[in-house]
Amino acid sequence: MVRQADIARIAGVSQATVSVVLGGSSSVRMSEETRARVLRVAEQLGYVPHPVATRLASARSHMLGLYTFRTTFPTDIADSYYPILVGVEEEAAALGQDLILFTGTSGPGASEEAAIRRTRVADGCLFFGRHVPEEPVAGLVEAGFPFVYIGRRPELGGRIPYVGADYVTASAGVLTRLLELGHREIRYVRESDEAPSSRDRQRGVLDAAPATTIVRIDGPRLDPDIVRGWVRDGVTAVVVEGTDTGAAHAAVSTAIAEAGLSTPDDLSLAVLGGPPEASGFAVPMREMGRRAVRLLVDLVTDKETTPQQLLACPPVAGETVGPPRNRS
Repeated sequence: MVRQADIARIAGVSQATVSVVLGGSSSVRMSEETRARVLRVAEQLGYVPHPVATRLASARSHMLGLYTFRTTFPTDIADSYYPILVGVEEEAAALGQDLILFTGTSGPGASEEAAIRRTRVADGCLFFGRHVPEEPVAGLVEAGFPFVYIGRRPELGGRIPYVGADYVTASAGVLTRLLELGHREIRYVRESDEAPSSRDRQRGVLDAAPATTIVRIDGPRLDPDIVRGWVRDGVTAVVVEGTDTGAAHAAVSTAIAEAGLSTPDDLSLAVLGGPPEASGFAVPMREMGRRAVRLLVDLVTDKETTPQQLLACPPVAGETVGPPRNRS
């Protein structure tokens, strides 16, 4: 590896002079001839500054961390998190930032707190996952380390910066549309998990349609007899929570098919943030990734910004929602 001492020896100057020139400082008086000679020798030798040394000198590495609570990164294009990664990579490249990928811990003796602490080798870090490990993240807050969660986070007294989706408004919009179509008996099926995104969706559902019955499922299967019972009781629409696992949507869709029913003829089916063919709304995953990078860079550079941001979720008409069928 070429060192600054090598450049100084060949250029006939001191190592301190080389450091000033390569550091870009203009506060030290120096002839343009000397400055040009140092730069020419550095280029001829192919000098590349050591990233750790650069970080120590400037307090910036132009490297952003990206931490997932999984043991591997979701690189499958069908994975619900994949569009977030695409958005993060696009915006990081546009802003001239490198990315360091940090995965969740695994194996005996692994410590999530130690894993999160490692993210501080970067200028700042992006986090995404359904839950917040409060103690280690609180440590980042207290230390003033810049970080941004992808997804709304109310934990730690609302001190966590985030870019999330406005699930409350979007969910209320889906229920309002169903009511306008004439649906009155509606079931809302959600997973048992209590993430903020789950609570936001349920809040939007009940804000628009307080009489909606909430059904929680725990597992990948829903008994088709339950769906048949809903139809007998006059239910005309089912709304399903959309999550990164897609478990609730898969369970309901399978149960409807196994019950010998179809959508939207027998039941309208809406998904709160589901696959593109389903009626409901879309989650702006890619834009969330991009906006999170921009917010993190603003925090790293102490730029005035809005540390908690919610993005609108565009409605999706789809083909699984229609007026209730007349069963008289």
